[in-house]
Amino acid sequence: MISYHKYSVCENEIVSKGIYKLSVKGSFEGKPGQFYMLRAWGTEPILSRPISIHDKIKDKISFLYEVKGRGTVQFSSLDTGDEIELLGPLGNGFDLSGLKGKVALVAGGIGVAPMFYTAKELKGVSLDLYAGFRDDTYIIEDFRKYVDSIKFSTDTGKSGHKGFITDIFDPSVYSSVLCCGPEIMMKKVVEMCNAGDVPVYISMEKHMACGIGACLVCACKTREGNKRACKDGPVFNGKDVLFDA
Repeated sequence: MISYHKYSVCENEIVSKGIYKLSVKGSFEGKPGQFYMLRAWGTEPILSRPISIHDKIKDKISFLYEVKGRGTVQFSSLDTGDEIELLGPLGNGFDLSGLKGKVALVAGGIGVAPMFYTAKELKGVSLDLYAGFRDDTYIIEDFRKYVDSIKFSTDTGKSGHKGFITDIFDPSVYSSVLCCGPEIMMKKVVEMCNAGDVPVYISMEKHMACGIGACLVCACKTREGNKRACKDGPVFNGKDVLFDA
């Protein structure tokens, strides 16, 4: 039976304003797009936090997270040697086995987090990264050795294209597209891909309570009825998802 295990934090660094990379020492399993439930407290907050795998090497796993609530505020205070509990890997990640030709990774904000491990594990294809941010960019330079090109945008125009990343993304030149970010952005990417009949796979960012499919908090509307983002996803075929945004 899958259960929480205790580990030690080996690094918790700020990579941009409000964005941290938390690394935990140990041997871990997990595919690109899968996630872990994290908690570093006793009884409050009640719920653990689902965070996707950002990177994984032999003796360490890393999570990139944005500080925006009680749980992530507590994560941001963790220091080397502090204890943290992890449950995972959970969910279904990106199926990279059938991808060929020219592939695009499209990310919005903290949705760039799972794309780094995805880029590292995706072999034998031509790979481009498209990443959109509000103001400051982060971690995109880490992708240089794994992708053929990087295109990025900021809402404010501080760097890169001023506007949305979808302004400069053309799905017609790609064999497949993998996407993660705000639902309104993913809806746009799916519509663009569907118009050109380009396969698109999206990682849904939903609130989760249990992470194992029991509580149904993370229900996701699809053409086959409601699915659990934690158990049936978080990665879905974009053609199957019905967006609220």
